[in-house]
Amino acid sequence: MDVVYWTIIIVLMVLAFVGLVYPIIPSVLFLLASFLLYGVFFDFSPFNWLFWTVQVLFVLLLFGADYLAKLFGVKRFGGTKAGIWGSTIGLLIGPFVIPVFGIILGPFLGAIIGEWIVHRSSFKKTLKVGIGSVVGFISSVFTKGLIQIVMVIYFFIVI
Repeated sequence: MDVVYWTIIIVLMVLAFVGLVYPIIPSVLFLLASFLLYGVFFDFSPFNWLFWTVQVLFVLLLFGADYLAKLFGVKRFGGTKAGIWGSTIGLLIGPFVIPVFGIILGPFLGAIIGEWIVHRSSFKKTLKVGIGSVVGFISSVFTKGLIQIVMVIYFFIVI
């Protein structure tokens, strides 16, 4: 049974990393679920208050990193809230409308459309904001990936 338990735990961890590029998957929840299932399947004793405090702080850091990276990407390239909202909507819809390339084109086009609809900005400015949204998305994925790696490493150190 240990093999089945570990398979479930590892699959949840892998899904957490898949969730980095497919935002419809709540990556941090899959990661926390893998920790909880370890406790259910094996033992909760390694998970003291320090473990949970550190993991909760990492979760907060994940949310903060995600928001700040998107905000930085769009704002740095001259975008507004309309660009941020458009980028977010494009990120959620893009992978389903354009299967492989939608993960990049979705936020790009979403930011462009959001800026154009709300502010009627020039094509050059909206294009710049679209590029900023992609930069923000990629930096968000990279940052969140590093944080999740640290969370998993800390999990394995503790157990």
